[in-house]
Amino acid sequence: MTTNGSGKTVTFTLDGVEVEARQGETIWQVAKRQGTDIPHLCYAPEPGYRPDGNCRACMVEIEGERVLAASCIRTPTQGMKVKSASDRAKASRKMVFELLVADQPDRATQAHDPASKFWAWADRMDIAVSRLPSRAKMPAPDRSHPAMAVNLDACIQCNLCVRACREVQVNDVIGMAGRGHLEKIVFDFDDPMGSSTCVACGECVQACPTGALMPSTLVNQENVRTEFPDRKVNSVCPYCGVGCQLTYEIKDDKLISVTGRNGPANQNRLCVKGRFGFDYVSNPQRLTQPMVRKDGVPKAADDLVDPANPWTHFRPATWEEALDRAAKGLVKIRDRDGPRALAGFGSAKGTNEEAYLFQKLVRTGFGSNNVDHCTRLCHASSVAALLEGVGSAAVTATFNECKNSDVIIVIGANPTENHPVAATFFKQAAKRGAKLIVMDPRGQALKRHAWEMMQFKNGTDVAMLNAMLNVIIGEELYDRQYVQTYTEDFDKLAESVKPFTPEEMSPICGIEPDVLRKVARTFARAESAIIFWGMGVSQHTHGTDNARCLIALSLICGQIGRPGTGLHPLRGQNNVQGASDAGLIPMFFPDYKSVENAEIRGKYEAAWGVKLDPKRGKTVVEIMEAVHHDEIKGMYIMGENPAMSDPDLNHARGALAHLEHLVVQDIFLTETCSYADVILPASAWPEKDGTVTNTNRQVQMGRKALPMPGDAREDIWIIQDLAQRIGLSWNYKSVGEVFTEMASMMPALDNITWERVERESHVTYPVDGPDVPGRDVVFDTGIPRPNGLAKLVATKYQAPDEMPDAEYPYILTTGRQLEHWHTGAMTRRASMLDALEPGPVAGLSRGTIAKLGIKPGDPVRVATRRGVVELDARQDDSVPDGVVFIPFAYVEAAANLLTNPKLDPFGKIPEFKYCAAKVEAVDPASRIAAE
Repeated sequence: MTTNGSGKTVTFTLDGVEVEARQGETIWQVAKRQGTDIPHLCYAPEPGYRPDGNCRACMVEIEGERVLAASCIRTPTQGMKVKSASDRAKASRKMVFELLVADQPDRATQAHDPASKFWAWADRMDIAVSRLPSRAKMPAPDRSHPAMAVNLDACIQCNLCVRACREVQVNDVIGMAGRGHLEKIVFDFDDPMGSSTCVACGECVQACPTGALMPSTLVNQENVRTEFPDRKVNSVCPYCGVGCQLTYEIKDDKLISVTGRNGPANQNRLCVKGRFGFDYVSNPQRLTQPMVRKDGVPKAADDLVDPANPWTHFRPATWEEALDRAAKGLVKIRDRDGPRALAGFGSAKGTNEEAYLFQKLVRTGFGSNNVDHCTRLCHASSVAALLEGVGSAAVTATFNECKNSDVIIVIGANPTENHPVAATFFKQAAKRGAKLIVMDPRGQALKRHAWEMMQFKNGTDVAMLNAMLNVIIGEELYDRQYVQTYTEDFDKLAESVKPFTPEEMSPICGIEPDVLRKVARTFARAESAIIFWGMGVSQHTHGTDNARCLIALSLICGQIGRPGTGLHPLRGQNNVQGASDAGLIPMFFPDYKSVENAEIRGKYEAAWGVKLDPKRGKTVVEIMEAVHHDEIKGMYIMGENPAMSDPDLNHARGALAHLEHLVVQDIFLTETCSYADVILPASAWPEKDGTVTNTNRQVQMGRKALPMPGDAREDIWIIQDLAQRIGLSWNYKSVGEVFTEMASMMPALDNITWERVERESHVTYPVDGPDVPGRDVVFDTGIPRPNGLAKLVATKYQAPDEMPDAEYPYILTTGRQLEHWHTGAMTRRASMLDALEPGPVAGLSRGTIAKLGIKPGDPVRVATRRGVVELDARQDDSVPDGVVFIPFAYVEAAANLLTNPKLDPFGKIPEFKYCAAKVEAVDPASRIAAE
């Protein structure tokens, strides 16, 4: 027996050749590594799948043993002699396949997937038909789910779908029921798939080896596969910040399906959006030609254009006319009113290269720092607190690090809906024994996996977290050595939290003192603890203070800089991290370098060849306010939809309508396009090359897979052409050239080249050399602040800006749904996602529904001091009494008509998560009459 870097090994003989097996390797895995293919059906050699050994398709012969062994579960021993292709083993395997073929639908006419893994192996073993009788009665097909076809007549009960659902995605929907020949796969309590609790992640579809589970886009009405790809392209998901790698399957230049790929953030997994939300790219409402506003057609805040019929307000134009008009309108305002009379909103859904060029255009072409994007509306307060506290705006550890954690806090985040693939890692950690602590006013799906569910009162984060700090410091549970070596202002923090005893804070936050103490002690005593948070933490007027408390918790307990520890704000859109890194924010150049620092500014002036504005620009909400005051008169908006995403939409839409000149670049006629003077049709994510940076700091490559429709153009091309027309002498020949310039301005991207990302598909920053992996965990050698010390910042509890009262007695909170994303521009044009969640709803507790005297599904009217919407009530037991939850993706009941635009003083982020509201029943008859 020998030892190497991977642990102990054993030497054994495989088909007459002496080979080594690494610790834990099975015979099947060693054979595969040696280039020997052994048939397998119930085993998937993919991340997260354990072998089961139930199909017996992988049997091998071991010298001296009476029976054959399943190679997928059998580990070799020293000196063992294995024959993978003996006559006995091959005969056994052929019989297994013949038994299974007997019960399969006829391959030529009825096979649901004649190209399945099962039939591929049958072909290799030369088995087309069976001598054995088939089952007398075949299960009926189930087409109840919009996205997936269930045909259990092809099921071989390999249990891969069960493991996919229970162990990989940890959704616990699929199981086995019955005995003997009556045994079968079931969803929940033998419900139709469409009526079950299935979240449509599609992991079971990807795992199924026979076609018993298929994407519905690939089969006809007879449930027979008719669509097969003629090419495949590897890329990255265009939705959330998890950054799942995927493969587009394409036929005749049309996307027909998507499969998960083994990327660092997803390990083959996808969610419903990534797997089934792809056909937005071919939606009939795609913009395919430039448009300009018709002469004499005015703008009005309440005048939204029908995206299916834009010709009421716009007319077609050539690219020459549209770009010329766009540029002249911007230049006229710049030259007449000065650089700060213009502003730009870039996109967190585009590439890093687009974000870099966009902010460069605004700074060098417009001449000001009035450039921002949606990070202002999701994690600006987190960024402010992290930069202040630890000198870096990115996460200190990837979410994959929870595999090394014994305590995991998830606060103000609903990852099962907003970051579903990241949530699988949290759930798996809880299953192996990690203590998952969920802190959220809503009792979300992670609750059933939680060691402790702390359902605190909305808006009381600081009270609850300071109570925990009070316990840790008061009981001297903090890491003295770490505090002394790596932090400053501990004494100020300790003094400030003295009044925040669990007894004093319990009535405020709604968590019992004993629970506050138990959780605080557990976190402080953990070997490795990590904190994840979402917009429930950041979208408050005290959002920066919320993040400061979390940073203090992690720092004083030394829970940072080691495997399984750290601070991780789960980033929202697919490139929020990258767009922020690239400088798409008003107070920082790329890599978070202050625009107000003369020395730093000089470096950018030298590189870009122009003088730069020394004053920080305005943020998203501040820009809208400045429009109303006639300070900003023109805007260029690329891929953002402030007419749906901004708070107090009446105010925001009024600002957009008030602009003298608005240029919008997008793939659909969004609500923001309603106020445009020029609309430029852009490229969807699968139609271009470029990098994105996910929540884990992983720079990943998106690859062009499809041609653009009509006369749409790539975003990079549009930005550069517009830049040239406003006076900039740009001449980038490729996206890679833009990346190279961007990386030269960003130390964070040292040792990351375009060629390397293209070759490796992902590189995590920071990375210490051109050929070494990036670092998943940072701050292991100190804190990147000028003095090398993390800053502990004391906070005081303050109530949200607008509290319930007699007139508005409810609390309104907003957020996303599993099936829809952001303003719905993409997901509501994805047929499967829209079928799964077709309309707006107000989530109300059963107690609130009873109090209103209504039933689930009845219409309600929700009003705040800023607006009113009508939508259907949905009973949601995760929502506390007295609270209403509204997703913000629906223009017909836009939640942001109601939200409070009051800003956090540090991050300048609006208070989306809390405002006073009124909820009333609506007479359905009057609603129908009004419609």
